[in-house]
Formats: sequence, C-alpha cells, structure tokens
Amino acid sequence: MFKVLVTDHISSVGLDILNNDEEIELDYQPEIQWSELLEIISDYDAIITRSRTPVTEELLERAKRLKVVGRAGVGVDNVDLEAASRRGILVVNTPGANTVGAAELTIAHMYAVLRKLHLAHESMLQGEWNRKKFMGEELDGKVVGIIGLGNVGSQVAIRCKAAGSKVIAYDPYIPREKGDRLGVELVDTLEELIRRSDIVTLHCPLTEETRGMIGRKEFEMMKDGVYFINCARGGIVDEDAMYDFMKKGKFAGIGLDVYGKEPPDDRIRRIFEFPNISLSPHIGANTYESQDKVAIKIAKQVIAALKGQFVEAAVNAPFTVTEGFENIKAYLLLAERLGSFLTQYAGGNFRELHVEVRGSIAEHVKPIVAYVLKGFLSPILDRPVNIINAPFLAKERGIEVVESTREEGLNFKEFIKITAKDNGKEHTVGGTAFYGKFPKIMLIDRYWIDIDPEGVILVFENKDVPGVIAKLGEILARHNINIAGFRLGRLEKGKIALGALQLDERINEAILEEIQNIPEIIKAKEIIL
Repeated sequence: MFKVLVTDHISSVGLDILNNDEEIELDYQPEIQWSELLEIISDYDAIITRSRTPVTEELLERAKRLKVVGRAGVGVDNVDLEAASRRGILVVNTPGANTVGAAELTIAHMYAVLRKLHLAHESMLQGEWNRKKFMGEELDGKVVGIIGLGNVGSQVAIRCKAAGSKVIAYDPYIPREKGDRLGVELVDTLEELIRRSDIVTLHCPLTEETRGMIGRKEFEMMKDGVYFINCARGGIVDEDAMYDFMKKGKFAGIGLDVYGKEPPDDRIRRIFEFPNISLSPHIGANTYESQDKVAIKIAKQVIAALKGQFVEAAVNAPFTVTEGFENIKAYLLLAERLGSFLTQYAGGNFRELHVEVRGSIAEHVKPIVAYVLKGFLSPILDRPVNIINAPFLAKERGIEVVESTREEGLNFKEFIKITAKDNGKEHTVGGTAFYGKFPKIMLIDRYWIDIDPEGVILVFENKDVPGVIAKLGEILARHNINIAGFRLGRLEKGKIALGALQLDERINEAILEEIQNIPEIIKAKEIIL
C-alpha cells in the first residue's frame, strides 16, 4: 500500500483515480499548513502539489519514505530538483495537460491589447460610447515571435498562423524539423527574434538559464510599438526594466498572466498604472478542461511511478523524451527487461556494462541506458531503484557504463544490445520490438532466440540431443506447472542448445534442482520479468 498526500486543490476526477486504486491510500489536505506538513511528510510515499506548496530540501530531508513528487502543472520552480535527484526521488509533472488553456489565454491577451478590448469594456461600463478612441490593430499580417516552441508555444503558433500571422520562433532545444512541420521559421538567436517581431510572446520554463532572460538590453532591441505577452513565468522578465520602458512609451500593449512575485507586490503593481496593459491572475490553466486533464495525468503519473512503471513526464530524469515518445515506449520497457534478464541470468557482479543502440531509436540512447540500469540493478539491491538514481547507484558500485550507437543492423532495423564484462567474463543479451510495439529478447550470449520478456522464464543450456524437453515436461507436469511457450536456439546441430520455457507460475528450489539433475542439462536459471 502506497500513501499519497495531496497538498493543493486538484480536480475530483484525479482524486477518484487515486481513490479507486487498491494499492493507494489517499490523504487529501489541500489547505495543509507548512508546519504541519513538515511533521507528517515522513509517513508518505508520494506528494502531489501545485504552486502553493514548496518542496524544499528541508521537506525532502524529513520525507524518509518519499519516492515521488507530483507537480500538478508544468512549472516545477517550487521543487528542489537537485535535492530530490540526490535522494532518488522522481519528480513528475503534467506537460501538455493545460496546453490548450494556456495557448488560448495567450491569444486572448493578444487580441485584448491589439483591439483595446479591456479599455473598451471599462469605457462601456462608465456609460461612454467613444468608438474612435478604440482604434486597434489586426493580428493578421503581424510578425509574431515565440520564445519557446514547446507544447504551448506550438499551439500559439498554430493559432497565430490561422489568423494570418508570420510566425518566427527561438528555441535552441527544438529541432528545425519541428519548425518546418508547423510552418514556423526557427531563428538562430534571441536577438534576431526580438528585432524582427511585432509581437513577442514567452513560452519557456523558468530555469537558471531563462531567469531574467528578457531585460533592459532585450527591451531596447524591440521595435517601438511592440506588443509583449507573458503567460509563461514571471521570473523570466526583469519587471523593473519593463516598467522603465513602459514609461518611455516603448510598448503598444502588454498582456500579463504571470509575475515575478505572486500575488504581485507594490513594486510590480507599478506596471498596472498604464492603460495599454491586459492583466490576469495566473489563470492560464484555469479551464475546467485543463484542470481535469492535469488531475487525471498527475494521478496516473504518480501511480505509475510508485509501481515502477514507465513515466512519461519525469522532470529530473537524466534525459529528455519529447517528441516520439510513443515510438520508443516499447523499447524503454525492453531495455529495462533486458537489464533485469542479464542480471538474473549472469549475475550482477560486473565492472563494465556496454549498451549499444542501433537504428532510428539511437537518438534516444540516454533514456534507453537509464532503463537498462534500472533493470540491471533492481534485482541485486535492497533499495528502490528508478531511472533517477540508477546512474548514481551504478557509479557507486564502480560499474563503468559505456553507451554507443550504430546504424540499423542487418537482422533488425532497431536493436538494443547489452554486454556485461568483468575479468575476462562476458555475457550478452539483446532484443528488439516488433512493429515498434512488441518487445522481444532475441539474443542471449551467442544464441539467437525469441522470448517474450515477461512472466516466469526457465532458461537452460543443454546437450542438443532428443528427449530433453520430454524430461523437463515430465517434471513440470508432475508439479502441476503449465508451459506457456517454448523457444530454442543453437549454434550447431548436436552440440549445445539454449532453451527457454515460459511458465504460468514460479518453480521452487526443489523443482529447479530436479531440472538441473537431468543429465543433459548443463545449467538452468529461473528468470522473473
């Protein structure tokens, strides 16, 4: 049973998912105070937060059982990622869940300042009818510069293009092919984007790299009469510099949903005195649809992480999976199962682990290696192993991890091969995923074989003579153990063969000893995947 504490308000649909899982004990305390949280956090396996709850090193130090931090939203600036990673605590969030809501709010702010809708509204409330006062501009034909072409930025780009805009973007972490697919021109520098844009909109996370990224120098480079929209994170912008340039009349309009301090203090509120500014109180994700999506996604992510299953949005993973996740999901499962198989079959006392990835999946070598290590170490350690702490644990055990990539092979276009080495001893396993969906172990040492990497597998080397399978079957039948599948690999007829029986249930030591006493059996191992 896993205990999950939710410390902020989330949609009931997410709570229902947690409550309906028999392995989850939910504690919903959305108004919990910091002092009380510090006192009780040691009892929980996971915590789900929003921006209200800071997950600091102090909190993590007291969270002795904590395995997962779930951030119901995209931003994780309230989570100490380094402290969590050192402790092997997985941090997951919900990218994409509130994408449409944030993108639509961005467009709403654009139209508000372009057409002075917020001012026209106030004028009408005051009983005025002054049509000439509210002459505006059109989004059609404008150059929109998007800083950050991730989930939200991409959706903003699609909507701006539909309105007739020319869209350019700056994002050093996005391949040019994505820009081509969206019909967006990716520029090489932030300066180029700023100088060319009629409208500048921010859609990047708040990191050490982006903190204060838009300051005096950047505002100076912008066109006079530029429109500036920030529905990303307040800390990206130097608000003192923005205030000074507003006084100079730099901007035709500004739309803000986020602020360096929330709620804004008096220093930030100086900005509000200008008429050409559209404001909202950090409501990018505040749609019923977004809140439901966020709650559903974070609940599923946390449950999957606690159960050791694949987690798509691992913030502090030693890799990034963005596009193509569905294409590699089966290979990540295969990588973990190959690592676990290797340890159980050959032992875990190796000093070198070589991971070779072939074919189109080679661009994802980092996540594949992380999952190999998770699978390889889990059977031999008495502590939880996940994709966060697996590289640290491998280093701690003195295992040198060597990763390499190759073009597609002759037998299989995509292939993962793991070789463990130590003092002249060497063992290899390898596999692929048929149709990119069905993982298969295809290579064990020198033997080509075909095994589904799941359940109970009895792997054995035997003399390649008639009657071996009959003797094995007789022992298993006597103990009422059913055979679900059988595969055989051999190098040369009549020499040594490698067999694999997939069984419906485990065998005990006594049964394994009976099998090993069959004269033709050289060695036998039970593998649990």
